[in-house]
Amino acid sequence: MLKTIIMVGMGSCLGGIVRYLASRFIQEHVICSFPLGTWVVNILGCFAIGLFYGLFEQAHLMNSNLKLFLTVGFCGGFTTFSTFMNENFQLIRDGNFYYFSLYTGLSLLIGFLMLIAGYSLVKLF
Repeated sequence: MLKTIIMVGMGSCLGGIVRYLASRFIQEHVICSFPLGTWVVNILGCFAIGLFYGLFEQAHLMNSNLKLFLTVGFCGGFTTFSTFMNENFQLIRDGNFYYFSLYTGLSLLIGFLMLIAGYSLVKLF
């Protein structure tokens, strides 16, 4: 279990660093109000997690520790949006359209409401 935690932690650390550097680089070189850096990172993260899971399922090229390092660790640290998209893909692939709709809708709605709640709470004090 400790080895698993270390693998995920190292991947997450690396993913977070790459996310910060990539997002900052993009945002500094594009002059617009659109959060392009975050958008690009999210889209690249979705591509990466799809690529990794495709490799694991089709080619069986990676062991379980490397899989955890790259998907849960790196992709999770790089962007949790990629994990969110992969979970939605799995629900659709398995024919769970009800749970796909529920998960997506509630994640966006409740997530946004919680953001507003947290922001508003701080403004009270």
